[in-house]
Amino acid sequence: MSFSLPDFRRKWSCRGYMSAGAAMVTAALGLSLVLTERAEGRKSTSPLDIFGIGAPRPRPAVHAAKIPLPRPRPEEAPKASDEAPPDAEGKPASADKPGTDKPAEAATPPPKPVSACRLALTEEIAIAPSIPDIRGPGACGGEDLVRLEAVVLPDKRKVAVKPAAILRCTMATALADWLRKDMVPLANSLGTTIGELDNFDSFECRGRNRVAGAMLSEHGKANAIDVRAIKLANGQSIGLTDRTMSRDVRERVLHSVCTRFSTVLGPGSDWYHEDHIHLDLAQRRNDYRICQWNVWDPLPQVAPLLPAERPEEAPPREIAAKPEAKENVKDGADDEAAEKAPAPADKPAAEGSKSRPHKPATKKRR
Repeated sequence: MSFSLPDFRRKWSCRGYMSAGAAMVTAALGLSLVLTERAEGRKSTSPLDIFGIGAPRPRPAVHAAKIPLPRPRPEEAPKASDEAPPDAEGKPASADKPGTDKPAEAATPPPKPVSACRLALTEEIAIAPSIPDIRGPGACGGEDLVRLEAVVLPDKRKVAVKPAAILRCTMATALADWLRKDMVPLANSLGTTIGELDNFDSFECRGRNRVAGAMLSEHGKANAIDVRAIKLANGQSIGLTDRTMSRDVRERVLHSVCTRFSTVLGPGSDWYHEDHIHLDLAQRRNDYRICQWNVWDPLPQVAPLLPAERPEEAPPREIAAKPEAKENVKDGADDEAAEKAPAPADKPAAEGSKSRPHKPATKKRR
């Protein structure tokens, strides 16, 4: 199959399209020349404004109208009062009526109802004023809190809590009942009464045993107290962890606290409660209780390391001899030792003056 230029023009002719394109280009050039001449004729500031859109003309200045100010109030005019004008009957309008311009005051929240525990904890039982609720970080704090300052005994004597403990009302009530009903009879058996409670720690927003990242302690909920001792009125003290205290007394305290509180931790529970007793009212499933307090036996009596002092009625000791007498005695002892020493033994005599001739060794025949 062969191709040639005449055949190509005959089969695929494009003369019509080429002539139409040339006509369109010619028309576009002519239109641009006409528009350019019109723009020059109008003396437009913008040479590219071929569509007749000129620059915006400035608007004429607008003069603002002056508003007259009100005249000043004359001095002889009556003074204005804050009271509402009287109504048609001549009575002053009430401020409580709707439609007045006074802003509505914010409604005060209703007072919080007093709990049954707070009503029962009267001044005849304990000096425990109420304090506001504490909202600390996380779950720290609590509601229905009191500051337990003293416990009032049945005979109207007050047992001070030093320092004052911040506790929940239920915990403060349990502590007051323990002192009034258990510790008072114990002190009476010792011939005295209780006078002060040594508070080691009460409310403190912290983890258990002050370990970082541990669970929130009952101290952080104001539901626990640490007790070190109970001071008596006669000046003595019942150290709850003191091994010199009578074992029977400490065991009676142990049985009383384990009956009233849900958690009791003391010596033997862990290393954090070797010098005090932890008491709280933690709520657990099935009313589970923890009582871990080992009442150790008293320490054995160890004999002193130094000898006892010489009694005055002991006989006098012998007086030591003088130094000169000691030297004389020493010289005499040396002479006696020299006399008693045995004489040196004589050397053994030689077997003979002449030595035997040396014989050479001979070999035996066999």
